[in-house]
Amino acid sequence: MSQIIQTQESKAKNSFVEFLKKECVLVIAVTLAILSSVISMPKMSYIDFKVLILLFNLMIVVAAFKELKVLDSIAIGLLKKCNTYTSISLALVFITFISSMIVTNDVALITFVPLSVVIARKANINVLKIVIFQTLAANLGSSFTPMGNPQNLFIYSFYNLSPVDFFNITLPIVILAVLFLVFLVIKDKKMNLSLDLETIKIDNKRDVYLFSGLFLIILLSVFHIIDYRLTFLITIVMVLLLNKKLFTKVDYSLLITFVGFFIFVGNISTMDVVKNFMEGILGSPQSTFLSSVLSSQVISNVPATMLLSGFTNHFKELLLGVNIGGMGTLIASLASVISYKIYSSEFGNDNYMKSFTLYNILGLIIFVPILYMLIIL
Repeated sequence: MSQIIQTQESKAKNSFVEFLKKECVLVIAVTLAILSSVISMPKMSYIDFKVLILLFNLMIVVAAFKELKVLDSIAIGLLKKCNTYTSISLALVFITFISSMIVTNDVALITFVPLSVVIARKANINVLKIVIFQTLAANLGSSFTPMGNPQNLFIYSFYNLSPVDFFNITLPIVILAVLFLVFLVIKDKKMNLSLDLETIKIDNKRDVYLFSGLFLIILLSVFHIIDYRLTFLITIVMVLLLNKKLFTKVDYSLLITFVGFFIFVGNISTMDVVKNFMEGILGSPQSTFLSSVLSSQVISNVPATMLLSGFTNHFKELLLGVNIGGMGTLIASLASVISYKIYSSEFGNDNYMKSFTLYNILGLIIFVPILYMLIIL
């Protein structure tokens, strides 16, 4: 009996440790919210419900596309036309790059990195560099649009930016990213390959059309053309009618993480000592940019965005900094952890961290000075 109890306790302990590892950002956000609430009384006004609702809507429709295998079908159709290592690499990297602008960097990597692993096994090639380039592509591509990643959606809503203003800021990142990624792929090895990929057939085309229509409505709400509350109601009704299981596919931990950071930042922003200190650090566009890049390396770019936004009006530099800051360390963008886990579970570490860090530091060395000069000019 005592052995059974010990086994159960051991399982519970292991489960708790796994939860902490998987949801460390969530745990930190909630802990900070609770601790700061002891010092300063939280207010409901600290929580940006618009951001939460937009995120929820986007996650629902993206989950639908994943279940319907829309992205997989497009990718396989494109890859069937490739017959060299370079063309396959370019296809995998840039379909990740472009899709991350629409369905977020996380989803792009969850969808296309496993596809790269399948191709690597069929063609008997080392997919290490392709996966690393895909990770760079997802983090850089997602920087272009408000819905590309959580920090963009937050900045877009928090500073009430217009679509034109937003795209003017992020366009230089995308131009640099395309040149950088093409250079990395073309400089890599060259060989002919022959792939035998099974075509993915989409059976439920009706739902594809319906959810594509819903996605268009959600995008219109992101760009302030349709009220986001109306879009939320439409989303709820459509999911209830078409596929209730999609509610279980939403990343609620991310939504709760946002709530935690909303409360934490709201609480500490009322403290004069903290407010004066942070505003001193973020007093200029250049310091905001560099602080965004550096803080992202340590606490990841989403928490860095939410922390720094409460103390600066330099939204352009913040937007550039946290997106470029997604390169660098493995935790700079938590989407990068997805690629690492998928690759390591299939092939082991196999020098992944060494190569990942090398290419990401190279990215920072190239991007940071160029964008810093654009800020000064």
